[in-house]
Amino acid sequence: MVHSDPLCQPLVVRVQQWTIVRALKQLIRFGWEQTLSCVFPVVIFASLALTKLAPLPLLPRYDWLLVICLFMQWWMVRSGLETRDELKVITLFHAIGLVLELFKVHIGSWSYPEEGYTKLFGVPLYSGFMYASVASYLCQAWRRLKVELVQWPPFWMVVPLASAIYLNFFTHHYWVDVRWWLSVLVMLVFWRSWVIYEVGGVRYRMPLVLSFLLIGFFIWIAENIATFFGAWQYPNQAKAWSLVHVGKVSSWCLLVIVSFLIVATLKQVKGRYLHNEQSL
Repeated sequence: MVHSDPLCQPLVVRVQQWTIVRALKQLIRFGWEQTLSCVFPVVIFASLALTKLAPLPLLPRYDWLLVICLFMQWWMVRSGLETRDELKVITLFHAIGLVLELFKVHIGSWSYPEEGYTKLFGVPLYSGFMYASVASYLCQAWRRLKVELVQWPPFWMVVPLASAIYLNFFTHHYWVDVRWWLSVLVMLVFWRSWVIYEVGGVRYRMPLVLSFLLIGFFIWIAENIATFFGAWQYPNQAKAWSLVHVGKVSSWCLLVIVSFLIVATLKQVKGRYLHNEQSL
């Protein structure tokens, strides 16, 4: 019977302890970078809770939420927490989200029952910032974690796929819902794609499809928090709040994919532009 050297055992224990401590430090660093990237979404959720628990004077709740979102965006750019290019991306997502909101409220998918001066066809203008907050997170995390994409599909595949996913949010009310076919197509197109990110000087990588699923799941959790505080209301929540159906995770995953594809495409276009400028 072979016995291990007792002198080596303390060294092994120290190595294991060092590995665990190092992993915890990296996890804390990663969590901190994620927290900083979520500043705008956190402010939105905090505002939802504050205005729900302690109504503010002078303006209806939806109008206060719009004022808070606009002020927060101004402060983030002013303080350098957000770049002007990132503000442009967020504005684009606000418009994309607002169009989707106008359609969904019109057909009765959900509603905004409270009063407000800044409502357009039943949709408060602050609602576009709910989508813009996803773009804000992606832009912030991309910059802070020094994200790089590996095996990114060609432009001619990415743009039609993102367009088809977005259009399906509208067309599935009048035609067959192809979200699952689109999900399969996403897995096929991005099966070999990876996202590389940096934490504390160490590079990590994750399958891109897995990142879509994780972000979509956490947005679903955020959606439950938002509906609890009355950000919007599904028909089954009219009398009392209830958990958002888990099937909505698929919708959020597809929305995250659209958001990610738009941000990634814009960053690649900008990167090529800067490269061409430097080559001149």
